[in-house]
Amino acid sequence: MAGDSRVLMDHNMEIGVTPAQVKKLPKHLREAQISTERTHLISDPAKKPRQRYVQKDGKCNVHHGNVQETYRYLSDLFTTLVDLRWRLSLFIFTLVYVVNWLFFGFLWWLIALIRGDLVHADEEGWTPCVENLNSFVSAFLFSIETETTIGYGYRVITEKCPEGIILLLVQAILGSIVNAMMVGCMFVKISQPKNRAETLMFSHKAVISVRDNKMCLMFRVGDLRNSHIVEASIRAKLIRSQQTKEGEFIPLNQTDINIGFDTGDDRLFLVSPLIISHEINEKSPFWEMSLAQMEKEEFEIVVILEGMVEATGMTCQARSSYLDTEVLWGYRFTPVLSLEKGFYEVDYNNFHDVYETNTPTCSAKELAAKLREGPLLPQLSLLSPEPKIHTFDTLNRLSKQDPLSQDEDKEERDSGGDRGETNGSAAALEEPPLADGLPD
Repeated sequence: MAGDSRVLMDHNMEIGVTPAQVKKLPKHLREAQISTERTHLISDPAKKPRQRYVQKDGKCNVHHGNVQETYRYLSDLFTTLVDLRWRLSLFIFTLVYVVNWLFFGFLWWLIALIRGDLVHADEEGWTPCVENLNSFVSAFLFSIETETTIGYGYRVITEKCPEGIILLLVQAILGSIVNAMMVGCMFVKISQPKNRAETLMFSHKAVISVRDNKMCLMFRVGDLRNSHIVEASIRAKLIRSQQTKEGEFIPLNQTDINIGFDTGDDRLFLVSPLIISHEINEKSPFWEMSLAQMEKEEFEIVVILEGMVEATGMTCQARSSYLDTEVLWGYRFTPVLSLEKGFYEVDYNNFHDVYETNTPTCSAKELAAKLREGPLLPQLSLLSPEPKIHTFDTLNRLSKQDPLSQDEDKEERDSGGDRGETNGSAAALEEPPLADGLPD
């Protein structure tokens, strides 16, 4: 016996693993391992990294190429300016004002040149169009003073220059339009609620477990600010390529995931972190998907949270996504809400934490069929990590008990029989034995 153990130990040392490491490997991985010529164990290659459709921070990984009709951007110039990056926005903001001042400065200089103010400005009795305008620089400064209404008082227009009065009116009107457009663009860009979405959190992982005897897909959302999101609503999309019965291939097909839009549960009162649940039923795309099938699938779940910012009334949208590798089967979220003296406290250190729970590995369709058959009812009560006093089968038998026997039990309890203070009906019931083949 000792010789066999030594031989086994030497063999394990040769292949680079220990017997304890072999025992820790799941059964399906141990079966999938193969031995090479050098007697090294090689596991199945991991899934190659996939490209996300939507990043975790909500940015979409879609780039529009070969757009030939670029003139369409100019048809909506205001939105185009708002959507530009900050450095381009600041550059255009400065460029528009400088060009506008230079243009009208040139016109004021041209009027002075045509009238001869640049030559006869120092002569007595000569009334120029603009006093103290004797060069292009002075004309440029007068243009800035006119449009920004600074009014230093050194250069002023006279009443004997009708062309100058008309130009003054035109510059005042166009200057107001430029101010309204550029300042409006900057104001909208500054007040955009994109930064408000930075304080809306999504859990790093989504989980699948049993809730009220139903398989559910869940993820958690939270808001870090004290100012709430008004009229918050949430929706989810399943992004998965599929092929139709006619043979048409649809890349990145979008399918709705019902997270309560038919019952109103998608309308959130987001004061504390909430666990959003999708019941996997007959209308769910995960209805026939088991744990083994999910490990082979390639999909992405896109989550969209929308609402109005309480301070500004502007609509805010936050997005996130979960790849198939980020959906954990058989887990639940750790509670984050606790009751303190006079208030509830949220511990965001546990916001992304999950814990493992007993969950069937079969699909929701198979689970529903087993629930209809009945034998699985005692087992489902033990799916939670905390043991319960009564199982569902016990409660059913208690509710279906003959009324006459219930009256007898009541009389026996009231008379202080041999059972003392213990409920005779509940004590008489035996704990139903666990059926074999409890789901993993």
